[in-house]
Amino acid sequence: MKLNSKYLEGLRIRPRADEETPRSGQPRCEWPGCERPAEHPAPKGRDREGEYFLFCIEHVRQYNKSYNYFSGMADEELREWLERNTTGHRPTWRMGGRSGAAHGAAARGAAFSAGRPWRDAHGLFGNAASRAQRPRRRALPPVIIEALHTLGLDEDADARLIKARYKKLVKELHPDVHGGDKSREARLREVIDAYHKLRKARMV
Repeated sequence: MKLNSKYLEGLRIRPRADEETPRSGQPRCEWPGCERPAEHPAPKGRDREGEYFLFCIEHVRQYNKSYNYFSGMADEELREWLERNTTGHRPTWRMGGRSGAAHGAAARGAAFSAGRPWRDAHGLFGNAASRAQRPRRRALPPVIIEALHTLGLDEDADARLIKARYKKLVKELHPDVHGGDKSREARLREVIDAYHKLRKARMV
């Protein structure tokens, strides 16, 4: 079999490098003096993001070997760029106090609502005065909340109110007050048990 047969020559898929020429409408390699087709983009560099040179395969390899994104940048500029790169070059604020994000959100909210009358139609938020006066509910464990409810109190009850309610209930439910009638004894035990739980939790 002859390797230099004219039939085999016609089957070659890709022409030799020295025979490569741009097809009609195809850009030429931008390397000086090169006439080959440009099929490979190469970035133009810093401050020209999104812009590319077009090179042939040989010259894009040569260009990539010598490409330096930071070329011409002073050491101080490079250090600053690397520091900002840790946050994706986005602005940051120190933790604590009034953060930049909260400040920005407040400013946006003020800008949005400027000149627009707003009302709390369902009374969900109240005014600033009522919010300041409204006591904060304590976060109590369920067993303590149940003990308070047994005494007929809510979560905002203080030690003075708890003691007063306990004394009142014991007096009302004690058998001696009802001539020895023990029908209220179970309720009395519940009240005493609830009070002991509150004392153990230092609520009294």
